Amino acid sequence: MTTDPEKVARLDEYLAGTDCEAVWFARPSNFAWLTGASNVVDREARVGVAAAGYDGSLHVLTSNNEAPRFRNEALDDVPVETFPWYDRSLGEALAKRSSTPFEADFAVPGAERVAATRLRTPLTETDIERYRALGHEAATALEDVCRTVERSDTERSVAARLRERLVASGIETPVLLVGGEERAPSYRHFPPTKGEIGGYALVSITAQRDGLHASATRTIALDPPDWLAARHEAAMQVEAAAIAATKRLVEEGGTASDVFREIQDAYAAVGHPDEWERHHQGGATGFAGREWRATPDSDAAIEAPMAYAWNPTVQGAKSEDTVLIDEGLETLTATGDWPTREIEVDGETIVRHDLGP
Repeated sequence: MTTDPEKVARLDEYLAGTDCEAVWFARPSNFAWLTGASNVVDREARVGVAAAGYDGSLHVLTSNNEAPRFRNEALDDVPVETFPWYDRSLGEALAKRSSTPFEADFAVPGAERVAATRLRTPLTETDIERYRALGHEAATALEDVCRTVERSDTERSVAARLRERLVASGIETPVLLVGGEERAPSYRHFPPTKGEIGGYALVSITAQRDGLHASATRTIALDPPDWLAARHEAAMQVEAAAIAATKRLVEEGGTASDVFREIQDAYAAVGHPDEWERHHQGGATGFAGREWRATPDSDAAIEAPMAYAWNPTVQGAKSEDTVLIDEGLETLTATGDWPTREIEVDGETIVRHDLGP
């Protein structure tokens, strides 16, 4: 692991702007942002088993039973400090060892909370390189599995095949939704059940590796209902409008609420003016499934380089990918092997994923 100089510069600037001597990160997303490694053992825990600290140099604190794995497999040249596993909690051990005053992203005696989201955005070049690999591998797995789906498959069997494929690439799935013909029109989120796929299905993932998150949805049309093509077209139109607005507003210095107004207008233009009220529309992504979600009054800045995942829905249909806005526009979750449509929005051509496979 090589320390990202852009992140070090942000931390130096952060410390210079506060009276803190150190900042510590133990929540998995923040630990991964700084180190590129995972500190997760128990996936239900909000705090990992190690904390990464910066006080002018990077070092990690963990219990003695976890330290060998971090030294040998995850952190290379980063110093790893230890405390006895039976002695005290990670927070108590950190409070005893850290330079003071300090901030942390979890509860530590004597520490204020660090503004972690502010530090981890926008993306760095190192983040972008990892993101491209994650997006392509996750989308390839998603599409490959979708091409194998049959009417008699259960939602759970599809989810199991997809999860197995992703885990083999070191990719976790904090979100994996499979909705068949009976359930996809009824709900906006559809954790898989024993129900059969039937004539069509929506398969949605948020894939995570190295702390980064990539979201995508594909629609499997085997013997779809008559209404699906029109609703999917509408969802694609709204997503394309959101992406085009995001790209434009980076240059104009807009906010999430500006994009949200464009989304509302796009829903109205395709004949579904109230659909935005029935599900969140997505937002910026990166070291969280959504770093923020757009709302009518959100003042989050539209910035670059940054990844965005917009996910408009029209009852029973959904269009979603993760795009990178930097010098231009790049769909991170595209493979070139799934049917696409070109959609024109204010002179911008936005390519979206159509019904497949």
